Amino acid sequence: MDIELIEKTKDFVRSELKDAEGGHDWFHTERVFNNAILIAKQEPVDINVVALASLLHDIADSKFHNGDETIGPRKASKFLFNNNVDSVIIEHVVRIIENMSFKNSLDASNVFTSKELEVVQDADRLDAIGAIGIARCFNYGGFKNRAIYDPEISPNPNMTKEEYKASNAPTLNHFYEKLLLIKDQMNTKTGKRLASERHKYMEGFLDQFYREWNGKV
Repeated sequence: MDIELIEKTKDFVRSELKDAEGGHDWFHTERVFNNAILIAKQEPVDINVVALASLLHDIADSKFHNGDETIGPRKASKFLFNNNVDSVIIEHVVRIIENMSFKNSLDASNVFTSKELEVVQDADRLDAIGAIGIARCFNYGGFKNRAIYDPEISPNPNMTKEEYKASNAPTLNHFYEKLLLIKDQMNTKTGKRLASERHKYMEGFLDQFYREWNGKV
């Protein structure tokens, strides 16, 4: 791993995300990076591509840029170019950033794949589930001033990409529209194992949530 480049990238991301929403801040990026390095130990991947893509994957999340999905890849590409990174690596990192998100997996025209993408995607999805995932989910729901739960509004687990992006449903619906679906969408052996543990934790949380909501002891 190119340690000097990775440290420069960490410093850049910390600076860019210093005022970010709590679920998409530097600490999220750091967790995804650590997850990615852990998973990569068991996969035949270019570790520099994995490290850079995991660090830069949320450098400008489209949710916070009026839905513009081009800003993040452009920022990442410019940073890597200015640090004299090989063009082949830059292209690979950018393609991962463009294609790794859950919403983009809902787009049937999304055909790019690589082992490095699988590792970074698993690392990011792990941070969307389990205890951290629950915290991030409700943090973002509060950020968007969404209801916690409304029994009259049913989840839609079969949304298109555009429907997903436009949704303003209560936060609890997001469990059924994304979080509980992730376990079966993991790519790597390590990712699947870790996702299974975190999935069970979310199921326990939901059981307790409904018990309390419905006034059951």
